[in-house]
Amino acid sequence: MHAPNKQALAGLTLGALGVVYGDIGTSPLYTLKECFSPHLGLAPNHDNVLGILSLILWTLTLVVTLKYVIFVLRADNRGEGGIMTLSMLAKRQFDSPRRWMIMALGLIGAGLFFGDAVITPAMSVLSAVEGLEIVTPVFTPYVLPIALSVLVGLFVIQSHGTAKVGKLFGPMMLIWFSTLAVIGVSQIIHNPGVFAAINPMYAVRFMSHHAHVGYLALGSVVLCVTGAEALYADMGHFGRRPINIAWTWMVMPSLALNYLGQGALVLSNPDAIKNPFFLAAPDWAVIPMVVLATAATVIASQAVISGAFSMVRQAIQLGYLPRMEISHTSDQEIGQIYIPMVNWVLLAAVMVVIVTFQNSGALAGAYGIAVTGTMAITTLFTMFVALHSWKWPKIPVLLVGSLFLIIDLAFFSANALKLFAGGWLPLLMGAGVFLMMSTWRSGRKLLMDRLNEMAIPLDGFVENMESYPPNRVQGTAVFLTNSTHGVPHALLHNLKHNKVLHERVVLLTIRGEDVPYVDEDERVEIVQLSASFWRVMAFYGFKETPNVQQILDLCAKQGMAFELMDTSFFLSRETLIQTDRPGLAPWREKLFVWMSRNALRATDFFQIPTNRVVEMGAQVEL
Repeated sequence: MHAPNKQALAGLTLGALGVVYGDIGTSPLYTLKECFSPHLGLAPNHDNVLGILSLILWTLTLVVTLKYVIFVLRADNRGEGGIMTLSMLAKRQFDSPRRWMIMALGLIGAGLFFGDAVITPAMSVLSAVEGLEIVTPVFTPYVLPIALSVLVGLFVIQSHGTAKVGKLFGPMMLIWFSTLAVIGVSQIIHNPGVFAAINPMYAVRFMSHHAHVGYLALGSVVLCVTGAEALYADMGHFGRRPINIAWTWMVMPSLALNYLGQGALVLSNPDAIKNPFFLAAPDWAVIPMVVLATAATVIASQAVISGAFSMVRQAIQLGYLPRMEISHTSDQEIGQIYIPMVNWVLLAAVMVVIVTFQNSGALAGAYGIAVTGTMAITTLFTMFVALHSWKWPKIPVLLVGSLFLIIDLAFFSANALKLFAGGWLPLLMGAGVFLMMSTWRSGRKLLMDRLNEMAIPLDGFVENMESYPPNRVQGTAVFLTNSTHGVPHALLHNLKHNKVLHERVVLLTIRGEDVPYVDEDERVEIVQLSASFWRVMAFYGFKETPNVQQILDLCAKQGMAFELMDTSFFLSRETLIQTDRPGLAPWREKLFVWMSRNALRATDFFQIPTNRVVEMGAQVEL
């Protein structure tokens, strides 16, 4: 009985190694190099190297081990993690007036995540391919085209799914982390004194001796934990324990040994600071290391892209983005999805970023600000959950949470100083995503208010239809509606123009819940309103995609069967008209109308058989 459990745990741990730790696992490619970049002016001498290494090691310990692995991973929403999931947990602890602040912070965090989803592939792949320059400068002109080709190939294969390739992720990253450790040890042997960096006093002395420059250096030190959010975001795929085991026994030791090895090399040869990662490898191993590093960065990029798809689906289900085409690329894995719109927007943004910044050193200025902003929001939300949901003692939570928040804000403010050196990029992208999400949410609320103003109360209408029925025709009419109180506009238009009513009328409302998954026995609620009118409520979690056929099958299990060829689905398609009425600002109204026009049709999103659909138009003045 125990053997299968151990086997399953080993498999999940290997999977977590491939998906969860791809981003943080490729950070040794550029972190130490950027800490000694020319704009900081730090000399790669003994005290500075040990000081920076100490900062890196203790950042990994405090931020990843203590904050994420021990503290944040406890905050799961039915096993799921991520900034939007955490915002759902946090907002439950507050009344309505305060909830909008929690959701605003959650949307800001989501926006910053998208900024990171663009920069991570560009930065990681560029830094890996730049290793070719170590072999010979002849490769320099080809670095950019090779990086672009790798990334274009990565985004092109997304539509085919990553299930088959994903099986290689774990073993490939196992080789990667093992190689990191071996290369690190090979350098440490020549200079074991580098282990002194484990002493936090080197970090303290470095910060006290280089007050201003040391503070700026934090903006580069934080690059060592840029993938930390993935630990929490991917918790639903692997669970807390495999993520914990992979970090404790493989990732953290490998990263620490590699950073110490790079430091040992620089202490022996200060000129190696130009690219200590690749120069730490033997000459014969540089090209194989470039290939392995490129594969590792592709895996890291894949994790971020998959995370972007997942977050967009969550936002759609929670009502923060319009409906988009969502394809399931695996029959076994429910989390394997592909969203064409997001895929091509990300690819276009990544290509623009690479062509604009040209090299990983220039891009480092943009890297970090998005991640540290999200980290600070995660800390705040986890403190709310610990205090109000877990009922932990107030003083310990505030003390520990404040420590984490001070660290997050120190890193964020250090990165904010790079605002004009590229830091504006993720903030601009994050602001754009936040604007679209908040506008869509506000616009939908305004639209519902306008529709409710025009709506006829449902109770009186049903009573009237039963007392004074119009012509009845055979079959079932299903009317999709967001409102449970008013008569659907499609029903009124059908009566007005066709002057008939089906013998069975079903009002179907599909609701997104703030939980990742809804149990099948809680999916559908059926209420009989009268002899021929029924209301069906269907509930879906933010990691699920609604399916009308599934809803009908679940209704049949409760005794309400549907004959598909005898059932018609009526949808109201609103044409939005801008007005001067109070509501949204004119420019936000235009944005909302544009998003609404480009939203995926309900027929396609809810997977309704197209030959059974009737769409009724309605004009709505905003």
